[in-house]
Amino acid sequence: MESQSLGLFVAFSAGLLSFLSPCVLPLVPSYATFITGMSLDELADHEVRARRTALVHGLLFVAGFTAVFMMLGASATFLGGMMRYATTWLERIGGVMLILFGAYLLGILRLPGAGREWRMHLADKPAGYLGTVLVGVTFGAGWTPCIGPVLGGILTLAATRSSMGEGMGLLAVYSAGLAIPFLLSTLLIQRFLSAFRRMRGWLPWINRISGAMLLVLGVLMLTGQFTLLTTQLARWTPEWLSTRL
Repeated sequence: MESQSLGLFVAFSAGLLSFLSPCVLPLVPSYATFITGMSLDELADHEVRARRTALVHGLLFVAGFTAVFMMLGASATFLGGMMRYATTWLERIGGVMLILFGAYLLGILRLPGAGREWRMHLADKPAGYLGTVLVGVTFGAGWTPCIGPVLGGILTLAATRSSMGEGMGLLAVYSAGLAIPFLLSTLLIQRFLSAFRRMRGWLPWINRISGAMLLVLGVLMLTGQFTLLTTQLARWTPEWLSTRL
């Protein structure tokens, strides 16, 4: 149970880092105006109807990419389950993959094809709420150079889960880490733009932090220390909290 809780924490953190990546953060205003059909000035309007429109379209956009991520998580867990007889080797291979992803994000390694953008593009958004869901689906299918390695790392972790529900849950939590700041940014677009101008110079470090996280996680999985770490963390967890995990 402690291992599962640590995995959820890692997945949520990875979602936050994906949102802050140079491939996603600068595009938030564009996505917000595209899915809502509203200008930045209209999004900044404090009128209840404008806020409601932004929230509804934001939630539908989130639902679209969350569905894609959860299906990917289910597929990864299913494939991992087929190799359950080789659990040790599966974790070691997963550890190597995480190390490669981490080294790529740190700029230490170049992966063939990793710099190519596979994202599906929509020239015009289909009309209505269903169109917003479709935009979310195409975003979820976007294996961009920045979000791809982080998402791939979480999928690798999902492949080691014991059930499909755990794998889907892991990707749902990853999606939440990406979705919550997106919704807040859409609803508070002026504050987002102000904060973005201040933190623009820090964006390259987001990739490095993501890479370091995946690198450490990969080493832990490769050496079999991931379970040992969760056991150690369990000793430091207060009893009242551990009974709820």
